[in-house]
Amino acid sequence: MVTSKDAPALDQLTDAMLASYRTDPRGTRIGRRYLPSRDAIISITRNLLALLYPGYQGRQDLTADGLRFHVGSLLDTVRQALLDQVALCLSYREEVDGQPHNDPACRARAAVVVDTFLQGLPNVRRVLVEDVQAAFDGDPAATNLDEIILAYPGLLAISVYRLAHELHVLGVQLMPRIMTEWAHAKTGADIHPGARIGASFFMDHATGAVVGETTDIGANVKLYQGVTLGALSHPKDERGRVIRGTKRHPTVEDGVTIYANATVLGGATVLGKGSLVGGSVFLTQSVPAGTRVAIKPPELTLRQGGDGALSPTKSGD
Repeated sequence: MVTSKDAPALDQLTDAMLASYRTDPRGTRIGRRYLPSRDAIISITRNLLALLYPGYQGRQDLTADGLRFHVGSLLDTVRQALLDQVALCLSYREEVDGQPHNDPACRARAAVVVDTFLQGLPNVRRVLVEDVQAAFDGDPAATNLDEIILAYPGLLAISVYRLAHELHVLGVQLMPRIMTEWAHAKTGADIHPGARIGASFFMDHATGAVVGETTDIGANVKLYQGVTLGALSHPKDERGRVIRGTKRHPTVEDGVTIYANATVLGGATVLGKGSLVGGSVFLTQSVPAGTRVAIKPPELTLRQGGDGALSPTKSGD
C-alpha cells in the first residue's frame, strides 16, 4: 500500500505534467479562447429531433391545441443555443487559422447561418418522412411507422446526418462532426456530414455502416449493416501529406441495394442505377445500371455424425 510519504511530491508531479505539455502540445488547449461545447451541441441535436418528430422525441403529451406554443418555444430555445454554438464554431475556425477575429462580426454571420438553417427545417422533415416510409416499405419486420421512428438506429443516424449536412453546407465546421459522431456512438452507423444522400434512404440494421465524406448517394437507395462506402487511397502531395477536398468515395445512383458487409471504394467508382451488390463483395470498379454483383459461394466443410468424416460442399448446394 502506498502511503503519503512514499508518493512523489505534488510539485514534482505538477512540474512533470507541465513539461509534458511543453514537450508535446498536441492534445492541449492552452492560451486559446474559443471552443464549441459538445454537451450543448448534443442538447441542440436532441431538441432538433423533437422538432422533426413531435410527440416521439421530447414531450409525448402534445395536443393540437398546444402544438403552436410548444413548437414556437422550442424553436426559440434552439435558435438561441444554435446562435451561441455556431458563433463559437466560426470564432474557433478563425482562431485556429490565425485570422484576425471580431466577435460581433462572427455573431452576425452566425445569425445568418442559423436563420437559414432553421428556415430549411420543414424541407429536412419532408425528406426524413420519406426516409421513414422507405424503412417501412423495405423492412417486412416493421409493424408501423411508430416503431421505425422510436426504435430504428438507422433512422436516428440518417436524421442527425440530414441536420448536420445542412450546417456543413452552410460552412459550419466541427459542429456537424460532433453531431454525426454522437449519432455514430449511439447507432454504430457512421455517416460523414459532407456526404450527399438523396430521398428515401434506408439503412437496414445500420450497425457498422460507413458512408464517407465525398460519397454521393441517389434516391431510393438501401444499405445493409456493415456496408462501407470508402476511399480506395488517400492522394498525397510532394511532402507526403494527405490532399484534402478531393473526390475519394463512391457514387451510388438511384435505386441501388448494397447487402451486408459489402465494401465499395474509390472516388471514380460508380454503381449504376438499379444495381445490386451482394453481401461481402469487395468492389473498386464502376458497374453499369442494372448490374448484379456477387462473389462465388464459398466451399464449406460439413461434419456429420461422430465418425469425424468431413464432406466438402459449396454454399447453396
